[in-house]
Amino acid sequence: MQDEYRTVAREGVHEIEISRSRFICALAPAATEEEAMAFLARIRKEHPTARHHCWAYILGADGSVQKASDDGEPGGTAGVPMLQMLVRREMRYVVAVVTRYFGGVKLGAGGLIRAYGGVVGEALDALGSVTRRRFRLATVTVDHQRAGKLENELRATGRAVREVTYGSGVSIEIGLPDAEVADFRAWLADATAGTAVLELGGEAYGEA
Repeated sequence: MQDEYRTVAREGVHEIEISRSRFICALAPAATEEEAMAFLARIRKEHPTARHHCWAYILGADGSVQKASDDGEPGGTAGVPMLQMLVRREMRYVVAVVTRYFGGVKLGAGGLIRAYGGVVGEALDALGSVTRRRFRLATVTVDHQRAGKLENELRATGRAVREVTYGSGVSIEIGLPDAEVADFRAWLADATAGTAVLELGGEAYGEA
């Protein structure tokens, strides 16, 4: 598995105008192809009179799923340059939809390629990116008396506290880089006088 990947920081829209044609790029994080297609459907509904809704997406932390569509523009002038921009910026788990309102002036193949790729690049700049890193999920169970202090210490030392559950004891779910598990186990024993229990779970990605 990839140790980390970059994706768009948030959903958003960026627009440019070239020769009276409007190019509106909508970007969003997408975990699956279904999410990407649902986002496309939503954008189509928001702009029902637009001539083209070209799209591209990259899924998988290693970028293993890559798809694009020109949606009626000349072959290779829209979806491909959009996808190439996402690849160049090393984006993952992201979908881009560029809606075009034709302004009456033909841009030619080169003009379209620059416009579609360019608006995606500008949208990425405007919205920013986040790095998500692979973590080992771990659950720390501790008594109620120590739980509040331990949670504060975990947060103060930059641990990714994901969830806190109260029962007979308190379970705190955290994310740990694999390389830090042994050191964390020793720190936890010291911080709780050996009273906390650490259980390792599966893997997930979280913000670095």
